Amino acid sequence: MVFHIPDAKKKRVIINTDAKNEVDDQFAIVHALLTESFDLRGIVPAHFGDRKSDHSLEDSYDEVMLLLNMMNMQDSVRVEKGATHAMPDEATPVDSAGARFIIQEAMKADDRPLYIAFLGPLTDMASALLLEPEIAKKDIKVIWIGGGDWPSGCNEYNLSNDIPSANVIMKSSLELWQIPRNVYRMMPVTFAEMTRKVKPHGKVGEYLVDNVISFNNEGIKRPAEYRVLGDSPAVGVMLYEDCGKWTWRPAPEFDANMKYVHTGKNRPIKVYETMDNHFIMEDFYAKLEDFAK
Repeated sequence: MVFHIPDAKKKRVIINTDAKNEVDDQFAIVHALLTESFDLRGIVPAHFGDRKSDHSLEDSYDEVMLLLNMMNMQDSVRVEKGATHAMPDEATPVDSAGARFIIQEAMKADDRPLYIAFLGPLTDMASALLLEPEIAKKDIKVIWIGGGDWPSGCNEYNLSNDIPSANVIMKSSLELWQIPRNVYRMMPVTFAEMTRKVKPHGKVGEYLVDNVISFNNEGIKRPAEYRVLGDSPAVGVMLYEDCGKWTWRPAPEFDANMKYVHTGKNRPIKVYETMDNHFIMEDFYAKLEDFAK
C-alpha cells in the first residue's frame, strides 16, 4: 500500500458472512481485508439455512479459511464461527463463538464505533443482543445486506434465512444501515471487466473470477456474462457513508411472507436507495492490484 492511515483513524470492523452461499461474499471479504482504513477485528462465518446445504455454517467457515490461506492471512485474522441455524423465535438466541465475539468486541473500552457488516442473515447480531442486552447502549453500526424493496418488501434470500432475527434488530435501538435488495442489485460487473481487472492479480484474483464464471455456468437461469456483487456495498458504505443516497425511516417489521409491516413504533434506520458501483469496484480493483504486486 502506498499510503498510511493512523491507527486512531481506522474503523473497527467485523465481517459476518454466509461466504459459501454464492460467489459475491468473497469479493466483499477480500475488499475488507485489503482496506487500510479498517481495523478488521475478525470474521464471523454464518449459516445460510438448509436449502442448499445441511452444513452451511461449516461451508462458510471453510470458504473464509480458503480465502485467508490464499492471501497468507490465516494467522493474522481472527475467525469465530456463528450460529449453525436460524433463531426459532424472537426470544431465543442461538449461542455461538461468533455471537460471543461480537459481544466481547462491543463491550471493549474503545472510543471508536464498531461497524458490523452482515452479508447474510442477522442471526448472530440478534443472538448477541439477546445474550447481552447491554450492547444496545454501545456505539455499534449494523450494516445489513438484506430485506426486500421498499416500501412493500418481497421474498429476499438473506431475510428468508432468519426472519425472527431481523425483527429483533428492527425493534431494537441499535443503529442499522439497511441495503435492501433493489439497492444491492445495483452492483453488476461483467465477466470481461472481472477478467481484465481481477483475474490477473494473484491466486485470489484468479479464484474470484473463475468461481463466479463456474457458478453462473452451472445454472441455466443464471446470468450469462455478468454477476451482481451484492455484498460489496457493505464495504462501500463503511468506507464512505454517502456512497449511496439514503434516508432515515422508521424501522419496519417483517411478516411471515417477508413483507414490511410499517408500525411506526420503532426508531429510525438508515435505508439506502442508491449505490455507487464505480466508487466501490474501482477501489477494490486498485487494492487487489497493489496487493498482488
